[in-house]
Order: sequence, then C-alpha cells, then structure tokens
Amino acid sequence: MTEIIGNSAPIRRLKELITQVSDTGLSVLITGESGVGKELVARSLHRQSPRVSKPFVKVNCAALPNELLESELFGYEKGAFTGATEAKPGKFELADGGTIFLDEIGDMSIGLQAKLLQVLQDSEFCRVGGIKDKKVDVWVVCATNHDLEADIQKGTFREDLYYRINIIKIEVPPLRDRKEDIPALIDHFLIKYSKVLNRSVRGLRISEELMDIFMDYYWPGNVRELENYVQKIIVMGNDDAVKQELLAKKDLKRQSDTKIPRKDFSREEDLIDSVIDGIQDEFLDSFPSLKQVKKLAQSKAERIFIEEALRRTGGNKRDAAVLLKISYKAILYKIKEYGIETLKEEYIRDGISVTIP
Repeated sequence: MTEIIGNSAPIRRLKELITQVSDTGLSVLITGESGVGKELVARSLHRQSPRVSKPFVKVNCAALPNELLESELFGYEKGAFTGATEAKPGKFELADGGTIFLDEIGDMSIGLQAKLLQVLQDSEFCRVGGIKDKKVDVWVVCATNHDLEADIQKGTFREDLYYRINIIKIEVPPLRDRKEDIPALIDHFLIKYSKVLNRSVRGLRISEELMDIFMDYYWPGNVRELENYVQKIIVMGNDDAVKQELLAKKDLKRQSDTKIPRKDFSREEDLIDSVIDGIQDEFLDSFPSLKQVKKLAQSKAERIFIEEALRRTGGNKRDAAVLLKISYKAILYKIKEYGIETLKEEYIRDGISVTIP
C-alpha cells in the first residue's frame, strides 16, 4: 500500500491535516505543482476515511475532450449518441458510497462545471440522454495545479463551484521545501522499482557526490522527477549517468546566470516592484490611459517573470514552463515574442537525455 513518504515538518503537517479531515466528508481541494503527489494525498484521504471499503475512482479531467468527459463522469443511456448501443454508468455511479477524485479540475469546461455543481449541491445528476435523475452518495476530492482564483478572474472557472470544492484546502509542498525527505524517498523508490523492473539493487548505492547534488537541486519536476532518476539509476546499475546529467544542468544554470543577467529576485514582491518601475519609466512625460497601463503591465510582467523562471531553472524552458504553470508551447511563443535570449537546454524524456535549441 503506497504511503506518503517523509518526516519533514511540511510532510508531518500534511499528514496531520489528512487525519483531521478524512472523516468529515467535506469537499477537499488539493493544490500544488506538477509531480508533488496530489493523487497520493487523495488516496490517503480515502484510506483513512469511513469510506475505505467503498470504491476510490479517479478521473483525469485533462485527459479527455469535454464531450467525452461528460459521458465518462455521468454515464449515458442507450441511443444517447452514435455508438451508444447500450447504457453505461458513469464514474459518479461507480463511486457511489466511496470517493471520486477529480484530477486537473481546472481543465474542465465551464458548461461541465455547471453540471458538477449540481451534483455537489443536490447529490444527483442525469445521464447523457437520460430523463431521470440519479442520487449518489460520493465524497468529492479535487486536485489542480492551476491558480483557480486567477481562472475565476479570467472567466474560465466558476466562482460558485470554486467555493463548493474548496471547503478544505490541502496544499502539497514542493520537493525543494522538503529536501530532508529525499534519502527516504530514494530508499522507497529503490525497493519499489527493483521489483517493478526486476533488477537487483544489492550493493547499489547513491554516492555522496550525487546526494549533495540532489540536496542542492531545485527539483522543478518534484517527487516525480526524483522517481524517474532513481529508475534510471536502477536500470544503469550505477549513478554515473544521473550525476553527469545534473552536473550538466548545474553548468547550464551557471552559464545562464552569466548570459541572462538579471537582478537576483529572492521574493516575488521584488519582481512586481520591477514591473511597476518599468511602467513608470515608460510614462514620464504623459499620463497613460488605463488601456495603455494594462497592456504595458502585462508585457513587462510576462517578460520579467519568464526571464526569472529561466534563470531559476538554468535556462531550461520546459522546467520554466512548469514553474510558470503554462504549456511548453506557450513559453516558446512568449520567448520569441519578447526576444528573450535563451541557452540550449537539456532535458529528460522517457529516460533519454535530449538536447534541443
């Protein structure tokens, strides 16, 4: 049975909060960066709840188009659409009496959010193509790496739904804030993947040099990234490849700090102050319209924050996109739009080191 690994202060607080809310049945919103283990928290909530003997059903709201997601969540009746040759229950029906985990809730369409709100308010819904409402008793646990309050302002997330799913909020700490848990996580992954990969880890050890690198690393991919590195070490039989890879990233960051000279913003407030200073410089001779202020503030802020994200991640655009919570395609577009100077980056995909412009 998978457990939350670690004994750092942030993890102890996380475990205490899970214990406190697991028997309440109140809607829970789990937040945090990609790779921190939000699903693990959801499963831990279910295991410690009175619903433990009932189903735990996971739905990834970002994995399906919205028209398919609706039928996946609520099911459909025979003849509801082409190909619906027989009725099919949805995930809410399958989770009746148990827990439904809605991962990536921030990617759900506005229309579907309205139907989800009905389930939370009335504990009932109608299948696609159906005419009769169905009652369910389901504990709804959601997760996202979106800033849902910002999404509300943009009009992409319903405010009433936000307050329904956010009765209890659990924020999962990033790995860089709990680095003392890294040795325990490594031991856990060594045992787990030696069985999965059918490889012996007898005599396999993490060198002090690599451990020092791990403890100094920023971990943009969080626990999932560490998990991938441990799998690579098991397959290779030693930690040489991972060590070289992270040292290369460290060298890249050093070069990035030289080639992309920026103020060392230790606080996000300093970044915001820099944006304000930039706007003031543009309008020394005339008072701006609000439209001008909005346009300039956005472009100044985006450029400053993208450059700082690149600096913090050693110029790695994929890691910077994760930090900024935007897609890789979006950051490439913005880098080109603002003419931001970047370095070649190295990243890992499917266990293979790849260098791209």
